[in-house]
Amino acid sequence: MDLNNFAGQISGLLHASSGLLCAWLEETLPSIEERWWESMVLPALSYQQRQRAENQGYTNLGQLDLAALLRVMDQNWYPLSQRYNLTMQDRHFVKEMQTIRNRWAHVNVGGVDPDDAYRDVDTIQRLVTLLGGGKRLLEEIKSLKSKTLELNGIATHATAPKAPTQTPPKNDNQNAGMSFEIRVGSIVALKSSPERQGAIIALEGREPSSRCTVFIDGKPQPFYLSQLQPVQEPQEKNLVSLPELHSLLTCMQVNHPSMATLYSLNAARIDFVPYQFRPALKIIQADQPRILIADGVGVGKTIEAGLIMRELQARHEINSVLIICPKPLVAERKWEVEMKRFDERFTQLDGKGLRMCIEEAQVEGDWPEQHKKTIIPYSLFDEKNLHGDGDGRKKRRGLLSLDPPPRFDLVIVDEAHHIRNSSTYAHQAVQLFCEHAEAVVFLTATPIQLGNQDLFTLLSVLRPDLVIDSESFNHMTEPNRFVNQAVKEARSGGEQWQENAISVLTEAANTSWGQAILAGNPNFQQAMRLLSEQSLSREDRVSMIGTIESFHSLSRIINRTRRRDIGTFCIRRPETVEIPFTKDQQALHDKVLEFEAQALTALHGTQNVKFMMSTIRRQTASCIFGLAPFIRDILERRLSELDWLEAGGEEYQQDMSDNFINALRDQAEDIAHLAQSLPDDDPKFDALAKIIFQKQRQDNNKIIIFSSFRHTLSYLENKLRAQNIRLAVVHGDVKDEDRILLRERFELDKEYPDSIDVMLFSEVGCEGLDYQFCDTMLNYDLPWNPMKIEQRIGRIDRRGQKSEAVSIFNFITPGTVDADIYMRCLQRIGVFEESIGDCESILGEISREIQNIGENLELTPSERQEKLEQLADNEIRIIQEQRQLEDREFELFGLRLPQDQAENEVRKAESYWLTAFSLRRFIDCYLAKRLGKGDYILGDGPLKKLRLSQDARRTLLDDFQKLPQKKAPTYQAWKTWLKENEQHLPITFDSLTAADQRSATFITPIHPLVLQAASFMEMAEPVYTGMRISDTNLKPGDYPFAIYAWEFKGMRSELRLVPVCSDKNLQDDFLDYLEGGVSFEPNEDNFEDQVFSDLDKDHHNVWSAEKERHLKDTLEMCAYRRESLKISHNGRINLLNRQLEKADNDNIRRMKQAQISN
Repeated sequence: MDLNNFAGQISGLLHASSGLLCAWLEETLPSIEERWWESMVLPALSYQQRQRAENQGYTNLGQLDLAALLRVMDQNWYPLSQRYNLTMQDRHFVKEMQTIRNRWAHVNVGGVDPDDAYRDVDTIQRLVTLLGGGKRLLEEIKSLKSKTLELNGIATHATAPKAPTQTPPKNDNQNAGMSFEIRVGSIVALKSSPERQGAIIALEGREPSSRCTVFIDGKPQPFYLSQLQPVQEPQEKNLVSLPELHSLLTCMQVNHPSMATLYSLNAARIDFVPYQFRPALKIIQADQPRILIADGVGVGKTIEAGLIMRELQARHEINSVLIICPKPLVAERKWEVEMKRFDERFTQLDGKGLRMCIEEAQVEGDWPEQHKKTIIPYSLFDEKNLHGDGDGRKKRRGLLSLDPPPRFDLVIVDEAHHIRNSSTYAHQAVQLFCEHAEAVVFLTATPIQLGNQDLFTLLSVLRPDLVIDSESFNHMTEPNRFVNQAVKEARSGGEQWQENAISVLTEAANTSWGQAILAGNPNFQQAMRLLSEQSLSREDRVSMIGTIESFHSLSRIINRTRRRDIGTFCIRRPETVEIPFTKDQQALHDKVLEFEAQALTALHGTQNVKFMMSTIRRQTASCIFGLAPFIRDILERRLSELDWLEAGGEEYQQDMSDNFINALRDQAEDIAHLAQSLPDDDPKFDALAKIIFQKQRQDNNKIIIFSSFRHTLSYLENKLRAQNIRLAVVHGDVKDEDRILLRERFELDKEYPDSIDVMLFSEVGCEGLDYQFCDTMLNYDLPWNPMKIEQRIGRIDRRGQKSEAVSIFNFITPGTVDADIYMRCLQRIGVFEESIGDCESILGEISREIQNIGENLELTPSERQEKLEQLADNEIRIIQEQRQLEDREFELFGLRLPQDQAENEVRKAESYWLTAFSLRRFIDCYLAKRLGKGDYILGDGPLKKLRLSQDARRTLLDDFQKLPQKKAPTYQAWKTWLKENEQHLPITFDSLTAADQRSATFITPIHPLVLQAASFMEMAEPVYTGMRISDTNLKPGDYPFAIYAWEFKGMRSELRLVPVCSDKNLQDDFLDYLEGGVSFEPNEDNFEDQVFSDLDKDHHNVWSAEKERHLKDTLEMCAYRRESLKISHNGRINLLNRQLEKADNDNIRRMKQAQISN
């Protein structure tokens, strides 16, 4: 056959197919959409195709080539298939036609594969038939199909003679096609890609031109027999060394992520801190990937969120991530910088950027690709961005009106307490993103401070399927106090702990929520059975603690790690600095308070005065010099209020004579004179200056000074600048951009001219920012709320603090309310010595009591001191008792784990096959198998160099391109290096080295090099190995073993390695032996078939028992989950019905009815 003529005929068929497809689309597209060209053609084209169409002014399908027409059909497949009953097999032919068109557009006839040629013509025939091609064209195609068999050396007339009594003789033509006995079930490979293998599941004939269906690549696919070749059964056992087996086990772990294994343990440029992995472990084992991380200040919630992202990436396609946080964290680029630890690049959106994303999402139906991983501050969620603005043709949509709504694979909401008010725009925006996200993580450090209602609001957004309304939330949390008591009993381990635990768990099950949910939980029933049986061992009791904790209704959606659970970051060294007022300061202080009390009592009566006086009392105690310039204004404002009431005929709150008013005026004038003539002597500032100057002599000369009042900050700023101190002031009015610049200057070493040595902060000014590089802070005045003090200290006492100790100076003025509160209450709480963030509920009550005592003007100083001491005696005793209880491992939420227990929990989830050492060995094995033996990874230390020649990089590039391609920075960087001319690449397998050497490529379980190695080395057949172990408890000898991979299917998928040994004593610790075994070179004589047959029988017994247990547990849990969902669904419907009854607005009624219908 003339090959050039053959190529020409193929080209003619493609041209005819193009005309046929054009006519078909011209008929079908208008029937679906009136503006079909704008909505179905142009959007379907590739960028280059669309540019050409627009530049050339195309207006009809006849101007498009075959490639563009095929793309139009493919991109509009869903509406076309719905209208014209097209099948997925039809779409397969369309996609295959795209490949055929590309192949024959640039064909080199000498390189034509006869099998491909025949398949291509057959595909053209099937597409032409689908499009309703004429008889003449179909006959032409059939004729060409016959000619393609000649290219393959196969005569179209060759058939096997029918002879029922004997096997037909094989002829040369048959040998050219299939030279083996073909039948359903035969294992075959593609001639063009021998590594692709499958089984024949349907057979239409035995001729080379016969079609068959092969189950390959996870699905049935059609082929001709002439395209296939037999897969020969291996005649010899595949012997591998022990390191090769280790590498194959790593390969298995990479390709089949387990729910019981953490993949983020060596996948980020961070220190290994066990408790930070607990939220990741919890979320991968949850029924839904949604969690509220309510950790203490400084624990590292940002890192925990990043580790969750890594775990999800190891298991799913996480291509889009949204982070929502306060604006200061955006300005500081905190999240952007932290995500670089995970080799991720995030954009940060401003108002203009968010508007662009909304508009593009409306046009394209998807969030812009360049902002698929982005950070948005709460401040951008306003009316315009949520609801849109403008009218008519100029109307711009908002987030809430996008169709389809914005979807992200993962949404991280930092400082989630910002959405506790459900009427805010921030709440509406977060709710929108969470409703359409695959996974959600909330971060907040103040779970109990929020209060029950605020916690409900957060959880109802996080898990609306569980937390439906306030009433059901209260029912849901009702059993928790009994569960906590049961945990306490189990931790105590007393003589009757099992009976006591049963008693309180029975009470938990008798609550309304317990009856509906807890009592039917198979795990709860099993726990009650175990508790009712014989006395449990210590190990069983420890295991039971974790089981009982899981019955807490919030345990699966809240992670709570407190500072006390994980030990201290550094030592706190508090120092009290008492500075009495001078005689003049004391006089001014007393007269100001006396005047304020009399004036406010006259204006408002005695009931409100105690509240209104609290601020002025704290202001005067903070800094009388700072307040002095404003005293005249304060006095005149009070007198003006009295004048206004008198002029307006209003009644005073108490009877007063003109003489009293005049006396107040005279008193005000005296006070103003005292303030104006106040001597410059200021012992409190002098004490401050002394500490500052002493600190300036140290290498780390940084100091943070806190005050609650602007007038104090202003006074200190002026005084310190006069003494040439390099300082900055940050309060609520300082712009976020300026805060970042000031923080950067504050972090500079003191040798730099632009360095700042002292930072003056208000309460609001320090929110959200971390200053671990500073180890000294000074409270020029103190809040009465202990939690605010903890938040101040938490700016420097947090993970990452480089000093072993932090110094905390507390300035106190004796004789003031502040001093009484400090000396008699705050000090005794221990807030300055250790974190008290663990006792928020108790401290919240203490704060309220302190406020009431401090504001009560009717108390004498001695009465005030007595009440504060009584408060300390009562409430602080409760704190101490709670801490003692926590030392015995009990915690309010039922979620606490001490540091060592958390570490053990995480260690259990660690896989030896994914450690840095195992990954290095795995990559070595892959490179040797793929490139041949050689030294590719150089260096003895943790920082290494990967050295590959250009040919080697080209080979690895081929493997890389077989992976699903992602836009992640690690993928782009790896691809770039493989394509460039540089032979050496700095790499490391160690997370600490990766943290220090940011330019080094960090090889993790999800790095593309590891993934392509795992794809290449996937086991297709059993392997055989041998190892030597040394154990004095075992007799010398040979011990056959087999390792099976069990894949669990059910509510969660899991892959588990199960060893079976001839000696049962080896079985429990076998994987430990496997890790530490010594390799030796086995031969086939070491492997007797009968031995492994016996092992296989033992394995079947173990497997059968486990299968029955797994099936039973899964069915029970499914029934329990179904019932839980039914209860949740009914609760949701009842809530919507109640809302529907109360709704007056027709739009709201329609929305509620639609929600009920759906």
